[in-house]
Amino acid sequence: MKSEWSQAVEPPSPGPLKAKVLDSYSKQGDRCEEGRPAEAPPASAAASSSSSSSCCSCSGPCSRSLRHIMGCFLKKFDNFLNRTFYRLGYMIACHFGYFIIVPIFLTAILATGFQNIRYEDDPEYLFSPTTGFARRERAIIEENFFLNFSSDFHPSRMTRLGRFARLIIMARDEGTILRTDVWEDIKKLDTLVQAVSLEFDDRTLTFKDVCAIWDKKCYENTVLDLYDLMPEVEAKELNLTYPFMLNPKTFEPFLFSHYMGGVNVTDYNVMESAKALSIFYWLKNNNEREDHEAALWEEQLLKAMEDLEFETITVARFVSHTLETELENNTNSVVPFFGVTITIMLLFSVGSVMMGDWVRTKPWLGFIGVVSAALSCCAAFGFLIYLGVEFIGINMAAPFLMLGIGIDDSFVMLAAWRRTKIQDSVPDRMAQTFADAAVSVTITSITDMISFFIGAITPFPCVQIFCLYTGTAVLTTYLWHITFFGGCMALSGYMEKGQRHGFTCQKIKAKSETVNENYCYRVFCTGGISEQDPHNPMDNKPHALMAFFRDYVARFLNIPAIKALVVMVFLIYLLVACWGCTMVKEGLERRRLSRDDSYSVDFYDREDKYFREFPYRIQVVITGDVNYSDPETQRGLMELHQQFENVSYIVGGPLYTESWITHWFSFLDRNMEYLGLNVTTEEEFIATLREIYLAGEANPYALDVTFNEDYTRIVASRFIIQTYQIKDANADKDMMEGLRKIASESKFNVTVFNPFFIFFDQYVLVRTTSIQAISLAAAVMMVVSLIFIPNPLCSLWVAFSIVSIEIGVVGYMTLWNVNLDSISMINLIMCIGFSVDFSAHISYAYLAAKVDTPEERVRECLYALGLPILQGGLSTILGITALILAPSYIFITFFKTVFLVIFFGAMHGIFLLPVLLSLMGPGSCTKKKREVSPLSRNHAHPFYVHGNDLTPVDPRDPSGLKIPRPHSGLPALNGVVPEGPGSRVRPGTLVPHGASIKDDGHSLEKDLGLGTSGEESSESSLSKGVTSRRGGPDLVPGSGGRKSLPIMEVYSNNGYVSDDLEAEERRAQEMRAQERRLDRYGEWEDPRQSLPSHRPTSHGTGHLAGRRSNSSRPRSQDRSRPLDARERIERRGSSATRHGSRASQEPRGRYRDHH
Repeated sequence: MKSEWSQAVEPPSPGPLKAKVLDSYSKQGDRCEEGRPAEAPPASAAASSSSSSSCCSCSGPCSRSLRHIMGCFLKKFDNFLNRTFYRLGYMIACHFGYFIIVPIFLTAILATGFQNIRYEDDPEYLFSPTTGFARRERAIIEENFFLNFSSDFHPSRMTRLGRFARLIIMARDEGTILRTDVWEDIKKLDTLVQAVSLEFDDRTLTFKDVCAIWDKKCYENTVLDLYDLMPEVEAKELNLTYPFMLNPKTFEPFLFSHYMGGVNVTDYNVMESAKALSIFYWLKNNNEREDHEAALWEEQLLKAMEDLEFETITVARFVSHTLETELENNTNSVVPFFGVTITIMLLFSVGSVMMGDWVRTKPWLGFIGVVSAALSCCAAFGFLIYLGVEFIGINMAAPFLMLGIGIDDSFVMLAAWRRTKIQDSVPDRMAQTFADAAVSVTITSITDMISFFIGAITPFPCVQIFCLYTGTAVLTTYLWHITFFGGCMALSGYMEKGQRHGFTCQKIKAKSETVNENYCYRVFCTGGISEQDPHNPMDNKPHALMAFFRDYVARFLNIPAIKALVVMVFLIYLLVACWGCTMVKEGLERRRLSRDDSYSVDFYDREDKYFREFPYRIQVVITGDVNYSDPETQRGLMELHQQFENVSYIVGGPLYTESWITHWFSFLDRNMEYLGLNVTTEEEFIATLREIYLAGEANPYALDVTFNEDYTRIVASRFIIQTYQIKDANADKDMMEGLRKIASESKFNVTVFNPFFIFFDQYVLVRTTSIQAISLAAAVMMVVSLIFIPNPLCSLWVAFSIVSIEIGVVGYMTLWNVNLDSISMINLIMCIGFSVDFSAHISYAYLAAKVDTPEERVRECLYALGLPILQGGLSTILGITALILAPSYIFITFFKTVFLVIFFGAMHGIFLLPVLLSLMGPGSCTKKKREVSPLSRNHAHPFYVHGNDLTPVDPRDPSGLKIPRPHSGLPALNGVVPEGPGSRVRPGTLVPHGASIKDDGHSLEKDLGLGTSGEESSESSLSKGVTSRRGGPDLVPGSGGRKSLPIMEVYSNNGYVSDDLEAEERRAQEMRAQERRLDRYGEWEDPRQSLPSHRPTSHGTGHLAGRRSNSSRPRSQDRSRPLDARERIERRGSSATRHGSRASQEPRGRYRDHH
């Protein structure tokens, strides 16, 4: 004997009838349609269709051939998706165990990839573009020049930053450092640094063992020799001339511009004060062993200086691997917030799916939504790690995004589930849920995936890697929600079918059965529906938030003054955004790669404040076939020098430009006759240059000339120039581009380079790359939206929204202190997908609304999508909220840009687009409603289904009248009308009182993109078409509390017309006066005390008795009164929905026209 629990959750196997239903569903919609069924419409409907085929109701007809071809393709594609997901949903309901276990098993397997993780933290590789010129420029220089750190090191000739430590020293009182007591502490600091040691391979290594060598000794900070001169300087006995002077004791040069910052000089170039001192400690790294030793020494130095304090100075430190360390620290900074984020998302997810009905509430599915997103993200990361893709710190932002996106998909699926009929079987409800919602989840996942994969083709490795991980995570999140979450939802459906509590899984009673129970029991232990009265309105209540968007927000937006206000606010928003776009700063500054609490932040601040006057030494390299002995070539080389020195960001002169060419030519001019030098031929020129000028030890010019193998030609040469007054990243970019322009226009093969050019390339490419990627993503999104919204005007509004949101994000992120860099580029590309999620589906909902006026369309689309947009936006924002707590520019930038994207997208979707579409969208010229014929307001019997004849019954033709029997005399039917998609009632069939024919979804649109359809929820749709009458007759025994009808109403039908038309009209007015008002969607204010409407509705091929075709309706050009209750029922055809008087060949949710 099976237990109650096993019976409640055991999925049924599809029988012959269900297989037939599925087959009938799979054959639906193969005909090409243009908003109507394939059957020939009535004359008036045809006229209406012809008018709707125009771009606007007041314009001429559009090209029909193109619309027909496109509509045919899109209809078939849409039908294919719906059929596929319908079958998948049914299969999941029947075999939910496999769909739960397999994703968990795959996640466990793929998660093992984390043991092979390869972490990449090289900032040069991650944040410099692979297509940048600097990489090629460096390759040219390294091909012709080699810098040996162990013998001939010189910092101006470096092509890579190598290993080093840099200290910026300031006085503790922030005064001048030209004081004796300050230099006493500076000398102590230098001694401590050189004494730092470590144990490696049974050796004790100090600075002298790892330092870079020049002239057979460590490369020195010659400025430290001022220690011996400082007493004289402080006593004003010795003046320090800026920027250059010779040591009066050793005659060594002091180049103060390289060491001193914040300098004040007199008119005679005498230094009065200096705020900061910068000293370098260069380390050798010619091979891996030397590089490893240097890295270990850097670590020891940082440890030694952590708690180091001096009486008169403060020290800011920086080493070569600081950026790498800070990137790793950035990653670690968000790890503690994973728990906070998951907790927030769990609370939000569980709280969002809770209901007052403890059977239909889904708290465990809210929890499963978070689990599904976490599992899918883990599986995606493990899969890519198995493929050998590097893992970077920025990837840690992806799980936060996936939680928001994944939970949004959960809301979509649950919303579709709640729109199904609770009386149906679980496989039926799952099939309909997937047919309605899985398509929309697919659309949003496709747009997000495309956005990220477009980012993966950009030239920035950090963007490529992040977008590849996140795009794959979006794909797995989609697959896991379709399978794993779908299986869990089916299991929850069987619990609901078994009347089990959403938390405790215990069987409970419906609210209508616990009227006499205590208050706590009624509040916390009731839910579901009663088996004796499944349509009891106490157990079927509408969704309050969806109705709020329909009844309040939409009504508010339909006020003309509010529309004007919305447009004005939008224009102000756009103007401010455009103003912000004019102030965009480009590039990712090194300071922003560090945590806010890092020791390097103080270093960057001091460097930017005091050492931006003479920041970089630039190498200018000349390669190719050049005869340096030719006087014409020599004049060209001197002109080249002059061109570079004339650049606004370059300071010239012999003190700053380090060139063997100018010095050699000056040497020849002074000494050629005296020494009897002959340099007229190239051989003599080269021989004299090598023997006289480049000879000797510690000659830096010897590093700047490269000869061929037999020393008969100079194959490469270089000179060094000095940059000046470069204050920010934009100046860095302008300087680099100016120098490259001169190089490209020169008649020589000229290359300019500095190791920081690798990072500056992003400043040049980030704007063009962002524009290209965003434009490509927007174009692809346009195509995707056109596929699902086959209306050019709506697609135009989608494109407008994308552009508007992008401009807003760029402008306002600039005002929010966010640069246009590789980090914000990721978010701008991602922004395209999120903006489509909101704008495209709102546009489609507005287009698909089967109502007459723009105001009603606004009500329809906000009722369908207002709540899902709000939930989706909140879930994404909550998912990234923890990022703002991390002390990192990278993750704070993620929060700022994603917040702007979601906020602007939601505002466009909820407020701006409905207003603009109502003013200038499809159907915006339609202002009048159709008048309903007085004859069509009469009621026919609700339980009689008419034959296939589409022509209304002539009341004067006795053969056409079919008088039904009253309620109490209806014979019971032996056969049961099959439920499910494709089910229909045979013409002329009498349906027993209270029997339910499956709703075919004609009442409103199917799912409109975000998973919330225009259909009423199961709670509200069950009570449709119920009529409340005062002084009604007695209840019919065994009818579930329903009242019998008066005899005149029992036998009334649309085929009967009173001989006295005036009396008939008066009678109809009296009936309307007695009835209670209906809301816009045909729901009664008090459905418990009402009777089912007995006017049948025609849909598809199954027409009810006495239904008038549209051709019989007189259309009034001047309506002087609003629609009354019966007219609303007539237009929406909802009165007979619940009682099975509607029949169609279309499955639920597939037939979108509302007659």
